[in-house]
Amino acid sequence: MIDTIHRGARRIDADEAEQETFKIWSREEARAWAIDNPPLSPWRVVGTQALVGLLCAGVVWALTQRSGAVWSALYGALTVVLPGALLVRGMSRETRSPAAAAANFMFWELMKITLAVAMLAAVAKWAPGLSWPALLVTMVVCMKLGWLALLRRR
Repeated sequence: MIDTIHRGARRIDADEAEQETFKIWSREEARAWAIDNPPLSPWRVVGTQALVGLLCAGVVWALTQRSGAVWSALYGALTVVLPGALLVRGMSRETRSPAAAAANFMFWELMKITLAVAMLAAVAKWAPGLSWPALLVTMVVCMKLGWLALLRRR
């Protein structure tokens, strides 16, 4: 049988092994877990991205002393923060079914990507002294904060 696990000299079906490892928590155990693992607010992640974007702009100023590079870094942060805030705001609406929640997420994610691409296209056209390295490095740093927030959680 394909779904068989060998444990010592005894053979156990996968269903039986799953029943052995799965335990239904009591209300107190679930409450204790919820207290130990509070939900991460997406607004906190967006706020942290904005703060780190400002810090990146400060680093760019310290390294280059060029206002154009600083504005490019700030715009790079804005290109991550503004679409992220749009997504969080759009996703904050309650949905009743899983299908509606998935459709809602896909719609707002598409809006986020569209806004970010439009912002990059606009800055490429209308910003004469643009520093692409400052803009892109700041964007990447701000985008990676979402992953770091998830990794910080156990």
